Amino acid sequence: MLTAQTAPLTFVVLTRNEEKNLVPCLESVYGWVKEIILVDSGSTDSTLEIAERFGARIVAHEFESHSKQWNWALKNLEITTDWVLGLDADQRVTPELQKELIEFLNVPESNGDTVGCFIKRRQVFRGKWIKHGGYYPKYLLKMFRLSNVRVDEGDLVDHHFRVDGKTVKLQHDIIEDNKNEADISVWIAKHNRYAALQAIEENRNATGPENSETRASFWGTPDEKVLWQKNLWRHLPLYARPFIYFGHRYFVRLGFLDGKEGFIFHFLQAFWYRLLVDIKLDELRSGKLIESEKSEARSTKAKQISNKA
Repeated sequence: MLTAQTAPLTFVVLTRNEEKNLVPCLESVYGWVKEIILVDSGSTDSTLEIAERFGARIVAHEFESHSKQWNWALKNLEITTDWVLGLDADQRVTPELQKELIEFLNVPESNGDTVGCFIKRRQVFRGKWIKHGGYYPKYLLKMFRLSNVRVDEGDLVDHHFRVDGKTVKLQHDIIEDNKNEADISVWIAKHNRYAALQAIEENRNATGPENSETRASFWGTPDEKVLWQKNLWRHLPLYARPFIYFGHRYFVRLGFLDGKEGFIFHFLQAFWYRLLVDIKLDELRSGKLIESEKSEARSTKAKQISNKA
């Protein structure tokens, strides 16, 4: 039975070997959401035992990609609430956001005809909150009405929830802190694989607008603005754009204020990774990206389900 301290909300999370991340994730929603559902793709660590401790309903489903897994979950899970909160296993709800969500969902005047909520992501990298470089606040559509949501399966690297209708921006944060990536070699290996996927996706979108179901607009929703930026990025010259992006983030957007860990993050995420994508994209367009690397890129999500490029 729902009370003033609970919300008519179902929490869904995808997992595979997330024992290092799952406890704070589930602790942040336990006791105030109606149900926790975990969609697992073959965990061999203590992920399932942790989920059972929090009373989660566990559903097993073979993994192909983030987008396909989310589409399957949202279409096939027996969800009894109108609203769904979908997070990654390395993300958690702050106490302030918890209170905001309970109030939003329990007061009809608050949500009305709203079909989706954008929530600020607070990125933590190796224990450091990345506040600068244009990386905070970054708004992600993470809560939505089940009847209105869709996921574009063309997204190879990341997944994006899409809705048609009124959206709002909430005031408080989710925290993203991937404990698996405290070992920098894990971060590098994952993004090396992601770079091939990113190159394939960008090459596929080279002749037309990306995610044609969503319009690109600098003045639109956070997703529409990101799409506008991606379309602009695609027209910048290869090999020059990583320098431009890193310089903009680190100097213009004050990324240097994030200290040592911030430098590592901004350099790797804004320069190294983007340069790697450009190399692989150049190879792909010249026919040098070998088939084995393409196959590895397409299957990489089964190895590491927690995302962030």
